[in-house]
Amino acid sequence: MKIMDDIQKTINDFTIKYNLGGSIETRFIDLSSEVGELGKEILEGTSYGMKEFGRTDNLESEIGDVLFSLVSVANCAEIDLELALKNVLTKYESRFDAKGHIGSGSE
Repeated sequence: MKIMDDIQKTINDFTIKYNLGGSIETRFIDLSSEVGELGKEILEGTSYGMKEFGRTDNLESEIGDVLFSLVSVANCAEIDLELALKNVLTKYESRFDAKGHIGSGSE
C-alpha cells in the first residue's frame, strides 16, 4: 500500500517546509480539535438530527483536516500507517470470525 507511505511523506515534507513541527501532545490536541469540527459539520449536515444527513460544503475540508492531523500524530510517533492498518484489519477480521462483529466488547 505505497499510497499510505506517500501520504505520510507528503505531510512530513509539508510540515518541514512550513515549520509546522510540534510535539506529539500538540499534534494530538490538534487532532482532537479537528475531529470536533468534523462532528459539528456532520451535525450541520443533519440539521442537528432533524433530517437525514446531507453532505455539507465544508465536509471534505474537515475530513482533510482530520486526515492531516492524524497522519501528523503518526509521523511524530514514527508509526508506519500501512502496517498499523494491516494489523488492525487482521484484528477486526479475527474478532468478526470469533464473535460475528468487530467490537471489543464481550457480546
